[in-house]
Amino acid sequence: MEPTKVNVPPMKDLTIDNITENTVLINSQSGDQRLAYLMERLVTHLHDFARETRLSTKEWMAALNFLVRVGQVSSDVRHEFILLSDILGLSLLVDAIDHPKPPSSTEGSVLGPFHTHDPPTIPSGSSMSSDPSGEPCLVICTITDVHHTPISNVKIDIWETDSTGHYDVQYKDMERPDGRCVMRSDERGVFWFKAIVPVPYPIPHDGPVGELLEMLGRHCWRPAHMHFMFEKEGWDHLITALYIRNDPYETSDAVFGVKQSLIVDFMKATKEEAEKYGVKEGTKVLKHHFVLVGARETEELRDRNALEAMGKLGRKVKLIDHLPVPDVD
Repeated sequence: MEPTKVNVPPMKDLTIDNITENTVLINSQSGDQRLAYLMERLVTHLHDFARETRLSTKEWMAALNFLVRVGQVSSDVRHEFILLSDILGLSLLVDAIDHPKPPSSTEGSVLGPFHTHDPPTIPSGSSMSSDPSGEPCLVICTITDVHHTPISNVKIDIWETDSTGHYDVQYKDMERPDGRCVMRSDERGVFWFKAIVPVPYPIPHDGPVGELLEMLGRHCWRPAHMHFMFEKEGWDHLITALYIRNDPYETSDAVFGVKQSLIVDFMKATKEEAEKYGVKEGTKVLKHHFVLVGARETEELRDRNALEAMGKLGRKVKLIDHLPVPDVD
């Protein structure tokens, strides 16, 4: 940061009309083409937003103070910035851009602010919930590629709320993780576990994001769902969720996570299933087939989509590390 070692282009007499080009110029000295492109587009859109809305000082200070409060509310177990990204539709947009899915594969959904990195690893057939008030359910899943070949040894993160609509980390007296686990698919690509039937719940609305929703006349509710995250080397990272059909918030999810292909139905365990899986006959059963995509296939699809999108915008770009930067002659 020593001024004598930084090449700063001369700037003076900055105005509404020339501040953007000068800011872009001074931000273009790093030598990192992707960083320079990101900053150029960010500054351009931010400045255009201010000009188009004739943004007032009072409004801008309110926005800055809002962001400060978002940071102050955030903690190791509550990421208010993820929540803000979610309710603005940005989380889903970024996931869709970075992890495009061919038609035959499982679509992604939002991560949400309550994923953790310390869930217990459990074997198939175990229960991930200790909530005595929750309605028991059995979840039986398979994982294959787009050609229906089973994928073994996939790491699967699974998490859901308790019967009151709260995640374990929302309790100050939490002694151990509950309602979440990590599993591995077997040689047939199968994993199964016992849980509780998901319930609708409100996203945390006692902070700045909740206040923003109220100002916008929006509700803070999410439809009943269960989160899944799949990881295995050579396969595209998949974050998704399964949503229960006919939930009252199915078409108005506060964080835009619902997709038609992710809406599922419960069945009832037959006598044979009850005996096989160790549950009561009539227990609700959720069966689902997840389809993963190879990392290279996703990479190629993301590259094609990027070049096509930039072409529609009239931008001449090249890809560096599969990310677009201006292609300057």
